[in-house]
Amino acid sequence: MLSLIVCSYNRDKYLYGALQCIAENDFPTENFEIVLVNNLSTDNTEAECQRFANDYPKVDFRYFIETRQGLSFARNRGIEESRGDVLVFLDDDSYIQENYLHNLQQQLSSHPDADAFGGKIAPVFESGEAPKWLSKWNYSWVSAIDMGDKVRRFEGKAFPIGANMGIRRSTLDKTGAFNTQLGRSKKNLMGGEEKDLFERIQRQGGAIYYFPDVLVHHVIPPSRTTSDYVRRLGKGVGQSERIRTLSVSKWKYLKRLLSELVKWGGTIVLWLGYALTGQMAKGNILVSFRRMVTSGLLKA
Repeated sequence: MLSLIVCSYNRDKYLYGALQCIAENDFPTENFEIVLVNNLSTDNTEAECQRFANDYPKVDFRYFIETRQGLSFARNRGIEESRGDVLVFLDDDSYIQENYLHNLQQQLSSHPDADAFGGKIAPVFESGEAPKWLSKWNYSWVSAIDMGDKVRRFEGKAFPIGANMGIRRSTLDKTGAFNTQLGRSKKNLMGGEEKDLFERIQRQGGAIYYFPDVLVHHVIPPSRTTSDYVRRLGKGVGQSERIRTLSVSKWKYLKRLLSELVKWGGTIVLWLGYALTGQMAKGNILVSFRRMVTSGLLKA
């Protein structure tokens, strides 16, 4: 059985639609469950969940409140409460395509060695247009991923993105769950909990696959395209990288600092390229983001 785990914090505007897309998939209802974890929302999340439960009584929908604030706590609660052998994590503002569950089941059957997976994520900008600074170098800032139309393994520093990813329960039994020192909490934009988990899977020889036909559309509000948001995101990335690497060893942290110097070199080259082609917005945002990542890396 597939367990669709949706962790929600103050996204009542999108939540019903996200759950509705799951319920209306072309897939037998007895073959999946939805586990909704409300992480102390202060909006109408509970009412929207009740509305969904009333409208789709045949769907196995279970609702829980996680009182420990933070995405990693909420995800771990979803793991504890779920009953499936494959755990799928979806954002509360992500809308799966109508054949998502069918395609996922087919891919998992075709790739029994897949310990974990990630699918394609297409951004849907509420403003109607992508920000001027968006490029292939920062596509992940809007929680989007497109690695083409062929199945492939995630290798190197590439990992699935949390709005559309999954793990077999048998894999989690070996690696452990999400690190609760990492991940977002309220307005804190720290991350790293996904990278931390996928690195543990890879260190144990696990296979992580990209499934291009397992697609979600991810809503991006205007507030997530501002320069202030990008700066806060960069600071959160740096802080989470500091915590993540120091939790392994000081040598791991030192290596991360050295890699930051390399990243600065690449950022400067990209800035020059964009400056020469009159695309200053794309170059300047990369510098701003890198500056904040470095700041977060150097101090908590």
